Order: sequence, then structure tokens, then C-alpha cells
Amino acid sequence: MNNRIKLLLNTTVLSLLSLLSPLSQVKGQGKYFDISKNLELFANAYKEVNHSYVDELDPGKLMRQGLDAMLEGLDPYTNYISETDIEGYRIQTDGKYNGIGAEGQQMGDFMVVTEIYENSPAHKAGLKVGDAIISVDGQTAKGRKESEVMEFLRGFPGTQADLVVRRPGENKELKISLKREEVDIPNVPHSGLVAENVGYINLTTYTRDAAQNVGKALQDLKNKNPQLKGVILDLRDNGGGLLNEAVNLVNLFVPRGELVVVTKGKVPEWDNTFKTINNPADEKIPLIVLLDKMSASASEVTAGSLQDLDRAVLMGQRSYGKGLVQNMKDIGYNAKVKITTAKYYVPSGRCIQAVRYKHGEPVDIPESERAQFKTRNGRTVLDGGGVKPDVLLPHDTAAGVVKALLQQHIIFDYATQFTLKHASIDSVELFSFTDWDDFSRFVQSKGFEYESASEKKLKELSAVAAGENYPLTAELQAMGNKIKAEKKGELLKNKARILHEIEQEIVGRYYFQRGKVRKSLKNDPEIEEAVKLFNDPARYKAILSGNS
Repeated sequence: MNNRIKLLLNTTVLSLLSLLSPLSQVKGQGKYFDISKNLELFANAYKEVNHSYVDELDPGKLMRQGLDAMLEGLDPYTNYISETDIEGYRIQTDGKYNGIGAEGQQMGDFMVVTEIYENSPAHKAGLKVGDAIISVDGQTAKGRKESEVMEFLRGFPGTQADLVVRRPGENKELKISLKREEVDIPNVPHSGLVAENVGYINLTTYTRDAAQNVGKALQDLKNKNPQLKGVILDLRDNGGGLLNEAVNLVNLFVPRGELVVVTKGKVPEWDNTFKTINNPADEKIPLIVLLDKMSASASEVTAGSLQDLDRAVLMGQRSYGKGLVQNMKDIGYNAKVKITTAKYYVPSGRCIQAVRYKHGEPVDIPESERAQFKTRNGRTVLDGGGVKPDVLLPHDTAAGVVKALLQQHIIFDYATQFTLKHASIDSVELFSFTDWDDFSRFVQSKGFEYESASEKKLKELSAVAAGENYPLTAELQAMGNKIKAEKKGELLKNKARILHEIEQEIVGRYYFQRGKVRKSLKNDPEIEEAVKLFNDPARYKAILSGNS
């Protein structure tokens, strides 16, 4: 280690200790002395490891690992955010970032563009979904994770990014130059009618102006459809965002002065009560909120509050269960730490936080262990583990062969080949993919194989049996052959779902995110159930009154 790094480390340690000198003076006063002592131990260990370890170390990387390890034992949402992470955090809150307006995923050695935002620099410059990024501004992208490549692509508005891409169907690599801009990602990519006089609004994230954009969509639906009988607010796959946007969104449907959410933590002075402060856009129109297991945080505040106030019928699956409040704290050098400081409590007094985690994911809590609360009309609701919908529906997840086709990018690659052969397609509503035979041939040409859940379990059983010297080889082989025989028909069995996935992927290439959302509504069983409920007003009222 050179003298400059030694000096920096020693200066850092002295600075840390000087900041804690008041704590050192209260030696013996419990926790504060422990904090001072342990921080001194950590700083000394950090200095000695950097100085004495046999191999050369990156001090920044080592500190990052130490901070991540320290926070890992808390909850999944308390994180260290370095200076280079700040831009990604801004996207989550503002819905804006400085870059080219494209997303990607690592496929093989390179990051491949998987989404382009409409009217973004990437769109204007002719970048296409399916392009593999070979280099950015002369920096090779080979072997780099998508997060690293995206870091290259971001930058100040007006600066130029020079890309080299490999495009399917082209014999040579292409050079694409574009100007970075502030990219605005829409939080309401689609609204419209999904049935006669039934409105639909899709909210994907609670970034800035989310509630205002939902309000505009609602007013537009009412202006164009005076006989509107109800609105579906789709919060599926919405991971949340800004709490004030959740409060403002609830305010669209309930009067001024209503309690929406309370935040409570260890420090009473930081507790907050959030009430509606504006007149509602419409406190009478029937409202159905769609949820799924990925609806989290601000989505759950919206849904839980509307349920507690008996203002909307919730439909779908139990939500994620993130009822925690995070605050950003500056820790110097443009870095921050995001700390959980409180929990959300919706109007009935219940907390929606899942209190158990396994591998960073919430674990289902039996209803017998969840406390009971009452909505305004006296309906029983439970705390912990997310928000349970009033109408539970089975979750249509991609499993088996469908999941394998998606994970191995077979459907993605097929859509790329399709766009090479078709300059345009019909409108979102009219387009229908029917060439099943062509897709089947494409799957075969890719040598597609996948291991089913049954095969994985059978492999585990075979290993256990071999370890215990049980002579089950013939029986297990017979079971394996039977599973393989059944798998041959899996593509055809899942034809409808696979065609739906293909249509969505193709439509996204021509009509961007807005088109994908519109296409996803085709044959959506949860939308169909919501429409049925609007067409049965007596049942809708009975659910909210607790008499269903």
C-alpha cells in the first residue's frame, strides 16, 4: 500500500474517532460506549487489512463489502447506496434519469437491449430491441453485467454516446451515435375502456406526479364515457415508490380530511400522520383495485387504505407485504444509506408488513397468527403479510415449459426474428399471432430443452437413494422416461399461454411499453372477473358492506 493510501486511512480513522469523542466521554454508558468501541475496532481492522493483506486490495470495494454485510442482517430494504448507485435510485423516485432510454439484459457475453422507451434518444437513433451492445464510447461491453453497461450509457444531457452494436440479421457490426437526454418513464402507460362503460387505468410505479396522472386518466375516461359504470385501477407488479403519491391517489376517491396512513418508528418525533387534503375527483364511482404478490409498499398503502375505508373492492392475490418506511441519510462523498425508520399503519390500525423473511423474501404468515382489525363498515381485515383482496383469484404464473421458454429467451429471440421479416403489424387490438408451426420449428432449431420440477425432484431422489444404497435405479429410470414422454406434449398443452407471450413480445417491438400493456389485457382473466363484478352492482355493494 502506498503512503498516500496509508495517510488517507489514518486520516479517516482519526476523523471517525474525533466525531465520536463525545461518545467516548460517556464510557460505561451502555450502548453509546459500545458504538464508539466497535467503530474504532472496525476502523482499525479495515486499516490493518488494507495495509497487511498479501494481495493488493481495492479499499472502496472492501468497504462496500463490509457495509453490505453489516446491513444484510437487518431487513431487505436497509441498504448502502454508493455515488454510482444514486442515478438508479433517482429513476425509482423521480421516474427520470439521464441516459438513452433503453433497458437491457445480459445474454451470453453481451448485454442485449430488451426495451426501448418511446421517443427516447435510443428510439430516435434507431437502436432496436435485440441489439447486442458490443462497446460504449470505446469501452468494451463483453463480459460485463447489464448494470455496468447501463452505467456507461448514463450521463449528462447533451453528451454523446457512441455505440457499437451487433444486430440480428446484419452481417457487420453497426455504429450508432446518440445524444443523452433526461428520459421520462411514464407511470401511467395506458388507460381506456376494457368493456362497455368499464374504465381501466394502469399505474406501474409511484414516481412523481403518479396520482396527478391517474387523476387525468380518470377525468379523460369520464369525459369520453358519461355512462361510465366503474374503473379498474391496476396495481399488479407495482413495487411502490413515493408515499405522498399514494396518499394523493387515495384522495382522488375519498373526501378531504380522511386518514390514509400513519408511520410509526422507534423515534416518536419522526412519527407522521397522513390525511387527504384536497377535494376528491370522484368519491362515488365504483372502484376495483387489482393486486398481485408483486404489489408492494405504496401500492399496499393505496389498496389497504381504500379497503379500510370501504371505498374499493380489492381483487387478485395477497400483496407482497412491505409496510416499511425508508429514509435516506447522507454519509459523505455523495454516498447514502437507506434505513428503515418506521412502519406503515393504514386506517384500521393494521400494519401490512410481513414480519418474517427467508432469503430476503417475505414468508407467508398463517391467518391464525395475524391480528384482526375492522374496516369502516365492520368487515374483518388482518395485519401482517400484506393486503388480502376481498375477491381472491388464482395467479396466472408462467410455469414449466412457458417459464423455460422465457428464461432461455426463446420467445424473445423469435420476436426478434419476426421483426426482421415484418416492417409493421396491425394495431395492438387487431394484431394476432397464429403461426404456431413456424414457432415450433424455431424452438426445434434452437435445440430447446428444459428440466421440469418433477425431473429435478427425481434427480434429488436418485442421489439420496444412491447414497443410502437403495436399488431403485430401474424404477427411477422408468419414472424419468414417463416424465420425458409427458413433456413432449407440453408445448401444445400450453399453446394459448405461449401465443399470448409471443403476441406481447412482438407488440412491444412496434408499440413500446404502452402497446405491451394494452395487449396484456387481451383474455386477462382478472380483468374479466372485474368486469363481471361491475355488471353485478348488488354483489359489489354486498362485498363492501360485509354481507357477501
